[in-house]
Amino acid sequence: MKTKIDTKDRFVIIMAGGKGERFWPLSREKMPKQLLPLLGKQSFLQEAVARVLPLVPAKNIFVITNESQLAEVRKQLPKIPKANLIAEPMGRDTCAAVTLGAALVGARSTTGVMAVLPADHVIPDAKKFQQILNDAFDLAARGQAIVTIGIKPSEPATGYGYIRIGNELPAPDGVKRYKTTFFKAEQFVEKPDFQRALDYVNSGQYRWNAGMFVWSFITVTNGLEKHQPEMFAACQRWFKVAGKPAKLEKILAKDYPNIKKISVDYALMEHAQNVICADGDFGWDDLGAWPALARHLKPDAEGNCAVGDFIHVDAARNIIFDARTKNRTPIAVVGLRDSILVQTDDAVLLAHKSQAQKVKELVKRMGEDPKLKKLV
Repeated sequence: MKTKIDTKDRFVIIMAGGKGERFWPLSREKMPKQLLPLLGKQSFLQEAVARVLPLVPAKNIFVITNESQLAEVRKQLPKIPKANLIAEPMGRDTCAAVTLGAALVGARSTTGVMAVLPADHVIPDAKKFQQILNDAFDLAARGQAIVTIGIKPSEPATGYGYIRIGNELPAPDGVKRYKTTFFKAEQFVEKPDFQRALDYVNSGQYRWNAGMFVWSFITVTNGLEKHQPEMFAACQRWFKVAGKPAKLEKILAKDYPNIKKISVDYALMEHAQNVICADGDFGWDDLGAWPALARHLKPDAEGNCAVGDFIHVDAARNIIFDARTKNRTPIAVVGLRDSILVQTDDAVLLAHKSQAQKVKELVKRMGEDPKLKKLV
């Protein structure tokens, strides 16, 4: 067994699809959340790539996106080889993206180890994240383990799935103890109601499922062969042409309409007996909708979080976001409470915070209206 894996055998697959619905009107189909600089100068995708570059060479980073976003992804990531930026013909959930990622990695190195990471997470402490990912790479390279990074819950959130952890695991034989704590992953649990989430947090035996996985090419393809034979067959087809972008594009266009739409959690993780959970004790946020921004913006005395020129009388706990690129004028508010006000060059959103998840429904309705479809 290797005592240390060379970084040339390490790969990262960043999943960067999405329809850009929950952060409308700032996010659009061609410019979803991960491509936006919501909390700084870089987009979430650019930050995700920057976080892994100290661990993995740029030529070993793949980004899987969709046709409508490919041009912007290429524009934002000029240092990543063009052939590593792949567009899925259509959305088929995360298992298809993972399978495609495995084919791309396997074509480069059948002894490769790959991390699968979402493009749109907020992780303020990059160094802590890198330490845990580095240990997870090392552990996943040593055997048939699937390593997932579980986040220590800071609240009884009902918007995330959870992982129930078992016993802490010792370091493999002959390996110096990792800085990261690893547990046996006992069970993947669906999004709970509030009371159950509270019980999970109080027990100390659960972690948030952040959708971050590390495994070897051999481990993931063995899992597909055992639990998802159709996906495994597709992986074999894509593997053969993964080094030839034009041929890969052609075969993906043919295969994707018939690929099963299923998440990697359902397809693999819930069946696997060899899952290890790395203790993700770093700050983490999956911005699910506009209200989540309040966790990262400094509020005024009344709890208003504003990006832009904002003045108010008797307004409290609002999120104000001015994304106009021209003719920016002050946003003046009187008596507004617990609301979201977002202004772009071509649209305005006003919504109550408690109804933020319905923005997705609003975008769908706009897409069905010929006069408003251009705003989606």
